[in-house]
Amino acid sequence: MKIKVGVFFGGRSVEHEVSIISAIQAINAIDKQKYNVIPIYITKQGVWYTGEPLLNMANYKDIDKLLAKCQQILLPVNSDQPLLLNYPIRLFKKQVINQIDVAFPIFHGTHGEDGAIQGLFELINLPYVGCDVLGSAVGMNKIVMKQMLKSASFPIVNHVWFYTKEWLKNKDSLIERAEKLTYPLIVKPATLGSSIGISKVNNRQELEEAVEIARRFSQQLLIEAAVSNLTEINCSVLGDYDKTEVSVCEEPISGDALLSFQDKYISDHQKTTGMSGAKRKLPADIPEDTTELIKELAKQTFQLVNGCGVARVDFLVDNDNSRVYVNEINTMPGSLSFYLWEASGKSFTDLTTELIRLALKRNREKNNLMFSYDSNILAGFQGTKTSKL
Repeated sequence: MKIKVGVFFGGRSVEHEVSIISAIQAINAIDKQKYNVIPIYITKQGVWYTGEPLLNMANYKDIDKLLAKCQQILLPVNSDQPLLLNYPIRLFKKQVINQIDVAFPIFHGTHGEDGAIQGLFELINLPYVGCDVLGSAVGMNKIVMKQMLKSASFPIVNHVWFYTKEWLKNKDSLIERAEKLTYPLIVKPATLGSSIGISKVNNRQELEEAVEIARRFSQQLLIEAAVSNLTEINCSVLGDYDKTEVSVCEEPISGDALLSFQDKYISDHQKTTGMSGAKRKLPADIPEDTTELIKELAKQTFQLVNGCGVARVDFLVDNDNSRVYVNEINTMPGSLSFYLWEASGKSFTDLTTELIRLALKRNREKNNLMFSYDSNILAGFQGTKTSKL
């Protein structure tokens, strides 16, 4: 019997459309000889749907028309084998639409890449692809990730961070803190990807404008010292705590000094290919010793967050002094970084098969742990007013 794989995508995120592209790519790559794929699309309003029409990328040109052909569903939290149910549940209507054996979440950004849906899967003991709740949450928050990297003595650029409410109260003092890093600076929302809300600034006016843009997307902001003579390098990691492997390195090519959302996704070709269609040098044209350092740092970064599945670690290389900085980890990278693995000799189908295997392995190992035990602590309980613990 084939394993039923529920592919979850879309979601309440500004990276909603990017998630759709990545998910359809992965669905097409999953080995249909081994797995039955069940698409589960979450709208921007948080409503869940399933149905065969979700498998066709062309249908997403008209979302309302697409959803009219699909079934609105819910996923219960009290089933040993998670069920996809009609929603709302109506009398005389078939309630159970399907069952799933393993979840394959392919989200980018909030409410999917940040540990939120991973927590739901944990509650119902459903095996799922990718990092766990903690690893996803840490990887999604650039500030927390920077603090973890710093505490582990990883090379990172100088930075400051603050809450957006603090900006409204103490703008001048925060600008003074940021300017101690010296211009140019990079302003980032703390909890977004795909370069959304990110700006490079060269003076105070540009800094204020960039903060006003970024604070629309996140309650925390990060300001980094920019690397002026910069080369960006990415490397993907696959595995878990037992075994990890690293891909070849790539050098994304931007149309400006900063790789933007447009560079990654907005072109006639990239609208259907996502990150796999972005311009890049593959493999990156960098010295061998730099390549080996980046691969080792990528592996260590993945292990630092207790990574599982596939991730992409992004680096900054200062060409003036050859210093390498860890920039961030993407625990659910665009297009699942399949193009990096294809360049490393692993097909997209092999990649998805390995991701599902890792998800099932982790779930088996987790189920061997003890989460509760029998006790008689409540046997003599007589109420909160008289009992003493």
